[in-house]
Amino acid sequence: MSSVGERYEEHHRTRRDEGDFVFVPERIPFFQGAIGQGKRVLDLGCRSGALTRHFLDGNEVVGIDVDRAALEKAAELGIETVVGNVDDPLPFPDASFDAVVAGELLEHLQFPDALVAEARRILRPGGVFVGSVPNAFRLQSRLRFLRGLPPEDDPTHLRMFSAAAMRELLGGFVDVRLEFVGGRYRRLGPRLLGRDLVFSAKRT
Repeated sequence: MSSVGERYEEHHRTRRDEGDFVFVPERIPFFQGAIGQGKRVLDLGCRSGALTRHFLDGNEVVGIDVDRAALEKAAELGIETVVGNVDDPLPFPDASFDAVVAGELLEHLQFPDALVAEARRILRPGGVFVGSVPNAFRLQSRLRFLRGLPPEDDPTHLRMFSAAAMRELLGGFVDVRLEFVGGRYRRLGPRLLGRDLVFSAKRT
């Protein structure tokens, strides 16, 4: 296993059960609506399939992850699993998927632009790239920073994304859609109080 795989395997070992819970359930209808049905879908960093299961019905889903133990659980759902590191070129041919999903993944990558380019490569024309990132600039994170704490408490987070940064990252796509979801008080100010930033974008 690669050093990246070993690092994430260790990080997830004590959190694997926790990882089976979808922290921001408001993501689910957004993902389902963006993906639709009758599609060939690739879930990047699928882990045990906690989120994948919500768009599995009616679709052919492939999941890729470095965590072999989590992939064993994903396979039990009927997901085709591939052991792989998303920091490397994806082991799939051009234009081979109708949808590519990156749920809570881009923030873990040193070079997320490389993965976004790979997602675009393997999408068919008109295919959709859909995902989510933590809203690292929400009020709670800003208050942590003012107290001298890291804005995020996950040591594997390498990047923080604002809506503007996400639009720039998705510059090679069209019909970009961004929404802030989750959070008890999100309706009072989604940009400051939403927990996640969800996105969808289409390949030309």
